[in-house]
Amino acid sequence: MDDNRLILGLDVSTTTIGISLALVDKDNNVIPVDVTHLRLKIDKNLDGAEALFVKNKLFLEKMKEYEKKYVINEIIIEDALISSNNSYTASTLLKFNGIVSWSVYQIFGKVPQYISSYDARKYGMPELMAVRKFKKNGEPVEEKAIVRALKKNDLVLFGSYPYDVGKKEVVWNFISEKFPEINWVTNKKGELTKENFDASDSLMCILGYVNKLKYESQEPVVSGFTTTDKGILYTTEFCGLRFYKSIERFTHVDEIGRAHV
Repeated sequence: MDDNRLILGLDVSTTTIGISLALVDKDNNVIPVDVTHLRLKIDKNLDGAEALFVKNKLFLEKMKEYEKKYVINEIIIEDALISSNNSYTASTLLKFNGIVSWSVYQIFGKVPQYISSYDARKYGMPELMAVRKFKKNGEPVEEKAIVRALKKNDLVLFGSYPYDVGKKEVVWNFISEKFPEINWVTNKKGELTKENFDASDSLMCILGYVNKLKYESQEPVVSGFTTTDKGILYTTEFCGLRFYKSIERFTHVDEIGRAHV
């Protein structure tokens, strides 16, 4: 019996849809088949619901290409992020997410599953879970506060990074290092285009979804720490992996190693 399954991952916005197709084997290894994006370029005179319907038509055409080539077993869509202060923007994104969801159900006959961007990154990149190292103002967190956080298993996403870090860039870097075979889109100057972030987010949806199914009952923990004259060394465990981290005094540079538990 073939235990492999083909999963379609979608990162939906009203300007670009990140699209990934990945083969997941019986051991939950994720092998990318296609990592791309679809720019939703339409007539500028269109707006409101009509604009969403026309954009969805472009999406439908792309999905019909997939239907002809692949037998897709599961579909995972990133939940619409509605934290925008603009109620119109949030409402529009929710509507479009719903339209896209209905479209994939029509084409593939599969009810899509959903994952938040937080869970996609938490489970897809478990090494991101770390103690908060920097305050909002950019200053390093005091050592006493770090020790308290370690004792309480107070681990957060992007904890090792400054508050204003480009999270999409971190995700893209992780994906590009994990899957060096992926070809990314560049402009005429040879620079990465922003659509690559949508593409990498769609693959992160699949990675997070696969790990969440297996490890949802677990939470990341600090399995040990020690202080030295150079700083703090600590170990975290999550998603069947162990991560070795250090917070150096003054420089505050992380060194992360990984080993299977």
